[in-house]
Amino acid sequence: MTPDDGAPTPARTSQATTPAPAVGPSHREIVTILGGLMIGMFLAALDQTIVATSIRTIGDDLHGLSLQAWVTTAYLLTSTITTPLYGKLSDIYGRKPFYLLAIALFVVGSFLSSTSTSMYELAIFRGLQGLGAGGLMALAITILGDLVAPRERAKYQAYFLAVFGTSSVLGPVVGGFFAGASSILGIAGWRWVFLVNVPIGIIAFLVIVRVLHLPPLRKVKHDIDWEGALALVVGLVPLLLVAEQGRDWGWTSGRALGCYAVGVLGLAAFWFAERRAKDDAILPLRLFRERVFSLGAAANTVIGLGMFGGIAVLPLYLQIVQGMSPTKAGLALLPFTLGIMSGSVAAGQTTSRTGRYKIFPVAGTTLMAIGAVLFTRLHADTGYGWIAVASLVFGLGLGFTMQPLVLAVQNAVPVRDMGVATSSSLFFRQVGGTLGTAVFLSILFSTVGDKIAAAFRSIVPTADFQAALHDPAVTSNPANKPVLDLVQATQHGGTASVPSLNDSSFINELDPRLAKPFLVGFSDSVDLVMLIASGIIVIGIVLCAVLPELPLRNVSGIQGRAAEDAERDAATSS
Repeated sequence: MTPDDGAPTPARTSQATTPAPAVGPSHREIVTILGGLMIGMFLAALDQTIVATSIRTIGDDLHGLSLQAWVTTAYLLTSTITTPLYGKLSDIYGRKPFYLLAIALFVVGSFLSSTSTSMYELAIFRGLQGLGAGGLMALAITILGDLVAPRERAKYQAYFLAVFGTSSVLGPVVGGFFAGASSILGIAGWRWVFLVNVPIGIIAFLVIVRVLHLPPLRKVKHDIDWEGALALVVGLVPLLLVAEQGRDWGWTSGRALGCYAVGVLGLAAFWFAERRAKDDAILPLRLFRERVFSLGAAANTVIGLGMFGGIAVLPLYLQIVQGMSPTKAGLALLPFTLGIMSGSVAAGQTTSRTGRYKIFPVAGTTLMAIGAVLFTRLHADTGYGWIAVASLVFGLGLGFTMQPLVLAVQNAVPVRDMGVATSSSLFFRQVGGTLGTAVFLSILFSTVGDKIAAAFRSIVPTADFQAALHDPAVTSNPANKPVLDLVQATQHGGTASVPSLNDSSFINELDPRLAKPFLVGFSDSVDLVMLIASGIIVIGIVLCAVLPELPLRNVSGIQGRAAEDAERDAATSS
């Protein structure tokens, strides 16, 4: 077998049953390759937060703010669905071509997004971006698994989580800067949200072409599981669609019920297709017979539910209740990023030294649950110190949890399945995150009206609120009229609905005394969401506690494949 691009040839023997190990890359080579992989991951991670910060400006400029959800949904659908496809295809045909394809699709999609003249165009181009994003993170972690043995892999994977954490802070800051600029170099500021990906993506593409040299995979006849791929699309698209749009449609509306029905039928067809395809399946069902894989899939789904669902409401709390701008809200979560980075580095270094990893997901999910409980104490007047401590604890738990779970799954499956195992871990986490975001935001906005009404009943009789009702400066200000009308109607025995929070900007215009019931009610709903999130994360603690801890392999994916090929040759020749 002759490697491409000058890569060292894995040592093989024609008759020996114990082959010599393949020569792995040096630490310097790994760090160089890691740089290119991290750039690709940075693109995918940054894009999620940078667009979310600037989407209102984009919608206003393209005269389609009401369509902004479809821009997010298009990206989410394509990136989620393609994640397991990249993993399976890279197991068959090699990592490098598909990683380069992912970067290229993402860059092209980014450039086209920057040229959009309508929200419909932007949604289509964001879908193209998502086709690339689905492979950026999954293949980066898989390629690292090819290069480095599991025991050493943990400390390198910590850098990937550092990229994830950094992007979560940089995204709102950079997105706010671009969205706030009327033009940069003669181009509308928001278009740079997408254009900035182009030079970064080109650099990542060139670095990977130049430094990533992997031995070619042994050519084995495979049948591509087209039926499974189609069934996966039919199953996931309607379910993800209703997860994103269900709050607006109504969870029991005709469209939602239709999506449930099609989704269930599609997933049933996917199961039958995977059962028929056997080893050629996109997600081979035999992997679920391995307890580490099946428990890891369940744990990743539950952690995604609690993690993304809980995190989704924090920026809303910071902006609505604390009155922060999106940029300041991003900076306020720096302790969260610090927790992720420190937790992932500590877990990686300790796992590399000791070979033990199970303690970290158990401790991590416990810290996440504690952090979520701390967030249940958020109030309208909570100081930043409490928010920072809770964010640090929650982030530390994430840093302890995310990397070891992926490592455990990679270590448990045969090396030939490393791509599909890695991508599946991220896939289940992403699906859980999508469902969690939808469920928790639905809980938030379905309860906030009652919470605000209850806050009004307890706050209206207070001296401060009554003083505001009799202050001429307050009563003469048109911005206060919705609240004044609401109070007047309820005092005379009538009924009045709480103003909708679909546009919460009116709260900032209110007199602070009149705004207090809104802030108290919203923070009470956030507390409820965090309480439910903590309960879900407790399930994650149990799943991680029963996760078997297997000894970490001492060979990389490349070395493992070479050994398997040599053993197969020896068995054939004998």
